Amino acid sequence: MGNKEQYTHAGTVPTPHIGAAPGDFAKTVLLPGDPLRAKFIAENFLTDAREVTHVRNVLGFTGKYKGKEVSVMATGMGMPSIGIYSYELYNFYGVENMIRIGSAGSIQEDVHVMDIVLAEGASTTSSWFNMYNLQGTFAPIASWDLLYKAVQSAERLGTKIVVGNILSEDAFYNDDPSSIEGWRKMGVICLEMEAAALYANAARCGKKALAMFTISDEIITGAALSAEERQLSFTKMMELALETQLSL
Repeated sequence: MGNKEQYTHAGTVPTPHIGAAPGDFAKTVLLPGDPLRAKFIAENFLTDAREVTHVRNVLGFTGKYKGKEVSVMATGMGMPSIGIYSYELYNFYGVENMIRIGSAGSIQEDVHVMDIVLAEGASTTSSWFNMYNLQGTFAPIASWDLLYKAVQSAERLGTKIVVGNILSEDAFYNDDPSSIEGWRKMGVICLEMEAAALYANAARCGKKALAMFTISDEIITGAALSAEERQLSFTKMMELALETQLSL
């Protein structure tokens, strides 16, 4: 899994960004971007849920789903933000598996609002990978074990999913709206802002990661969910992530 020892930094917990104590996080953590979505999951899906961190109002909880301990923690928006939280969770808190549960914008005509996408790969426009000093282009991909189990869980639940390549971008407001055409013709399903950095951290740390998304808007048609719908209506995706972690 690579020389992960050179990538870990000796440190103590709590960290500057996570106020939890050792042992507060389960081996698997679900990662929504929105702190209120993390709270919603804890209150509506977990039993015996307790808040373990609230530094900068980035909320994290640990509880049980069908008797198995699992955590959920917000990451904010963008690759720098999820990069910090996933790094600290992997390296300082002993987390083994992370499942990103977020929203994305479809750029394919046959992928619609409320569809669920599993990111087999995460193309990116970010300079995130420059720090690895690679003599080529790194392809950030999901952990096969998590992806396979998520597909199996979706089949059991009868949940329709789309699996394929997505694009992680740094800019939410792109100055060149025509830029999506190149990605669209290559079969990229949707746009989001976090998965590539999560996959890179997982690869570098020798851990596991998967990103799944509910389509919140369609770039081509203009169809979109409201902010409240984004926060509260992604329950099928939440259930899929929770069912997936049961088999880990």
